Amino acid sequence: MQIAMIEDKIVPADELESAYLDRGTYFGDGVYEVVRSYDGRIFALEEHMQRFANSLAAIKIDGVEIDRIRARVRRAFEAAGISNARIYFHITRGSVPRDHNWDANLQPNFFLTVTEAPDDTEEKSRGIAVSTHPDWRWKRCDIKSLNLLANVLARHDAVQKGCGEAILVDEAGLITEGAASTFFTINEKKVQTAPLTGNILPSITRKFAIEAGRNIGLEIIEKSLTPQQAGCSDELFIAVTTKDIVPVVKFDGRSIGDGRPGKYTKLLIEEFRSFTA
Repeated sequence: MQIAMIEDKIVPADELESAYLDRGTYFGDGVYEVVRSYDGRIFALEEHMQRFANSLAAIKIDGVEIDRIRARVRRAFEAAGISNARIYFHITRGSVPRDHNWDANLQPNFFLTVTEAPDDTEEKSRGIAVSTHPDWRWKRCDIKSLNLLANVLARHDAVQKGCGEAILVDEAGLITEGAASTFFTINEKKVQTAPLTGNILPSITRKFAIEAGRNIGLEIIEKSLTPQQAGCSDELFIAVTTKDIVPVVKFDGRSIGDGRPGKYTKLLIEEFRSFTA
């Protein structure tokens, strides 16, 4: 008899609930999105839905109606009644006994949560510290997949050091991005961030941060840089869906500028608010 064990309980394998057979659990075989609402309105939903569709196509999960997913997101948001919310949702390839290959007719699984968006008031006013960490992720970080163990380990290392984010450094010694954010430097009215390649997530917040920079007269440079260059910058910040723009005031233990959020970062935060109003 084929069996399974859940904690101390043994059950016949054919009686397992489908949640225990989810390929997302076995393989990280799925993709996800996180969207944010401001004062009762979901921000940049269409951009997030397009990226979600791109991620689904990239890992060959077929048969998902994006219009239906969009409707689910809106219905759940309305049902939650949370004005400033964080909406997480994912789709996995489906539930089936463990096998690396999959049946093309497998039915995908959908999951969603709506929770309060984090209060980032203090982080915006005081800034955060970040620390570097080797980039151990897979080579298709442009896909927003559920394979996040390397990100989790990097963030845990940062937290253990008293930092709010890990900044990932690849084998060439270049910064890619944060464990859960896009990383930016500012020098002499020039904003720099790594270009979009296979090892960079096409962040929606990155896109709006760049637009905000142009709106306030900053030059945008999409070019990779080293930790040494970042540590000598005038200003640093990260961009992430749940908090938009967050100043970075300490990099690997070294204070940036005078150790407080910089002038242009503050202007970027204000300009970003014009998108969400």
